[in-house]
Amino acid sequence: MNASNTMTGYDRRMRSLMNNPRLYPLHATAARRRTAVAAHVALTGTAVVLAVWLFRQEAPWTVLVMPAILLPWCIVTGILNSATGGLFELRARALDERQLAEREQARSAAHKMTGALVGGAALGLWLAAWLTDGQLSRAYVAPLLAGVFVLHWLMPLWIAGLLVKDDPADDFADDAVPSYS
Repeated sequence: MNASNTMTGYDRRMRSLMNNPRLYPLHATAARRRTAVAAHVALTGTAVVLAVWLFRQEAPWTVLVMPAILLPWCIVTGILNSATGGLFELRARALDERQLAEREQARSAAHKMTGALVGGAALGLWLAAWLTDGQLSRAYVAPLLAGVFVLHWLMPLWIAGLLVKDDPADDFADDAVPSYS
């Protein structure tokens, strides 16, 4: 571990939580991790749309729907954190060199993707302002900024969830006996 002698009790508890073997079946394969990332993106998008709807349309019913979205969102976030070994939840001192490199790789890829999305959104907002004499763009600035914040916050976790490699398969199954003859 990276400077394991400086880890606090909190660091040890969080590392243990993020690497709980009971959650392994939920993210054991690439397909399960992709499904978890897709579910997290969909739940996040739904929550952002509901929040924007609440503030733009003054629809109080969205307050009742939000917990139904946030509970599964928290569960899927836990699955992604477990799949990545807590890369973005653990402090640097609780990660080894490989994990620190993986975290930096995911952050770098997320930064590039988020930059492209922000650039596209800015171009779209500029185009909308140009086509509508600025009326449309003012209405969408706050929701766009909220969406950019959410992307900036969660994209590294999504990328890390997609980049996680499968654990190597055991050379021998428990019931298989190797034959050397």
